[in-house]
Amino acid sequence: MTAPDDKTTNGGVPVPVPPAGATSGAPAEHPPSSPAGRGMFGIHGTGDVSGFGGLVRQRSAIEDSPRPYGGYFDEVRDALEEAYPAFADAIEKVVVDRGELTLHVRPERIAEVCQVMRDDLALRFELCSSVSGVDYLGADERRLHVVYQLTSMTYRRRVRLEAAVSAEDPHLPSVTSVYPTADWQERETYDMFGIVFDGHPNLTRILMPDDWEGHPQRKDYPLGGVPVEYKGAEIPPPDKRRSYQ
Repeated sequence: MTAPDDKTTNGGVPVPVPPAGATSGAPAEHPPSSPAGRGMFGIHGTGDVSGFGGLVRQRSAIEDSPRPYGGYFDEVRDALEEAYPAFADAIEKVVVDRGELTLHVRPERIAEVCQVMRDDLALRFELCSSVSGVDYLGADERRLHVVYQLTSMTYRRRVRLEAAVSAEDPHLPSVTSVYPTADWQERETYDMFGIVFDGHPNLTRILMPDDWEGHPQRKDYPLGGVPVEYKGAEIPPPDKRRSYQ
């Protein structure tokens, strides 16, 4: 097979070249972002055989769920409301969906709510098993959400807390003083989404190099990548395949 025109070969072995679209100050340049809820990977028009170009995702409004919720969900809400005087100001809405309870919390109040959830005898959510991020680009002005999964070992119950911040001011208090397990989880969320947890004891990157630019799991982050070379063939990086550019 003839070698590609944009590179030379040495005895049939491909010579490495800089990946297309990348600069010396990686990551690659940002491609135009696709409208939220339509398409995938920035696809527009034809050229994609996966079918993702025609994908349309309907977004439904997340609204306060009416009571009674059912199960232990009413007990959890009532216990928190009784133990936490600032409940009405701190809790934006209570959502029950698909058999799960989510309390949407004002970001500045998240550490206070976690403290009550852990210490109140009627709640006793002793374990924070996960802190993660979600980017609702184009669907929410406060597009960056932080999700906390809490478990009560005493009562065998689970609840989710969720706090939303904007990309322009992605700050909220750290909960590491309440849940030490959140230490590395908050670092990962900071690394991948750029959400800043004020008061964290050592908020540094945990997956990417310290000098990495950007936050890879934000939805407006470029796909980037490097070409994968085989004998006589090359698979281009994702942002250079078909009409993904």
